[in-house]
Amino acid sequence: MNIVRKDLDQNNAVVTLRIEKVDYAEKVDKTLRDYRKKANIPGFRPGMVPVGLVKKMYGKAVLAEEINKLVSENLFKYIRENNLNILGEPLPNVTEQKSFDFESQEDFELIFDLGIAPEFEVELTKKDKVQYFAITVSDEMIENQVKSYTGRYGKYIQEDVVEEKDMLKGELLELEDGKVKEDGIKVQDATLTAAYMKDKAQKALFIGAKKGDTVTFNPAKAFENETEISSLLKISKDAAKGIDAEFTLKIESITRYHESTIDQELFDKVYGDGVVNSIEEFRAKIKENIQENLLTDSEYKFGIDAQEMLVAKYKDLSFPDAFLKRWVLASNKNLTAEALEADYHKMIDDLKWQLIKDKIGKANDIKIEANDVEEYAKKIAKAQFAQYGMIGMDDDMIANYAKDMMKKEETMKNIMDKVAESKVFAIIKDAVKLENKETTIEEFNKMFETK
Repeated sequence: MNIVRKDLDQNNAVVTLRIEKVDYAEKVDKTLRDYRKKANIPGFRPGMVPVGLVKKMYGKAVLAEEINKLVSENLFKYIRENNLNILGEPLPNVTEQKSFDFESQEDFELIFDLGIAPEFEVELTKKDKVQYFAITVSDEMIENQVKSYTGRYGKYIQEDVVEEKDMLKGELLELEDGKVKEDGIKVQDATLTAAYMKDKAQKALFIGAKKGDTVTFNPAKAFENETEISSLLKISKDAAKGIDAEFTLKIESITRYHESTIDQELFDKVYGDGVVNSIEEFRAKIKENIQENLLTDSEYKFGIDAQEMLVAKYKDLSFPDAFLKRWVLASNKNLTAEALEADYHKMIDDLKWQLIKDKIGKANDIKIEANDVEEYAKKIAKAQFAQYGMIGMDDDMIANYAKDMMKKEETMKNIMDKVAESKVFAIIKDAVKLENKETTIEEFNKMFETK
């Protein structure tokens, strides 16, 4: 087999593979002999089918398959051995490629178009400037987290007098003409909370009532929602639509949620026994945790800005635009040329960034170790817990959660990509000039608002 490359320009090349009979004849003959041994054709005993008949029946398909194998194996071998940094996949040439005749033709010529990545080196110096936003921890943020903890670690206590947010439990009876209706709706251990009532007058009937009192009210007026009514009365939504009667609720219990007091018991529940021993230490630990989470946000913003800076710095890189558009359309059957044209500049920016990352990674011999992946998975786990206000989680719990994450192949791949990217950003951060700027969380969040 003979392979010839013709460079059209710095981003486009044409590769021609010339295949002769000697390249495929032996394998084609072997395959046909195997077919002969297995062929089950009426009128012939197994293994006794004439070679000519087998060739007539299967020869073209076997030849075509063998040609495809030769092309696939040798084309990509050629690309690897010649260190061609191609973009996308090779595409069949549509202007010079001639059709084949597998019946009479013995030599074949296959022509492919290649898109070549631009040649460049990434230089990072202190002349390259990137802003770095350090988010300040406000007293309000600390107080909100304190309130989150006191709310989460509170407890339910039985009370004697009803307040708006209390949960009431008791027997619920339907009335008719002011008396308990015979065969009316009866609910044992019914529960309701006055806070959920839309009607102020109905709500007022419960506020200040005492344990053991019987309150008469109208559920249809109180809730004005058949879903809530059906849940309270244990009936269907359709049946709830026809409810307009009054009911009595004999209050058997009043349950109120009390937030935790800020004391040693709370400190131990949040951070473990003896880790924090005073309100001052508690607030300082909360501030430390918030700063740790905000650092992730700062790094994320730095990554965006560093990427934008480098893509702009190498804005003049050339690409095989016509080839890439053709390849993208061939790879995405549902994509239209118009949609591709509209987003093509974004695709090129993403491609530039990928090439820049690869250049930095290779230049600095970046390697991804198992420990790197595990630590990054823990970082993700801690961030996910923090979204729900679960700060200061046990190390073993975080480690186990991270291990479960890494069992998923797609998640593992994403983590490895992020680890590699984080190493690239660390190199960039060390090489460029950081323009440090303090900002509030409000100002920081505005940076991500759609303009």
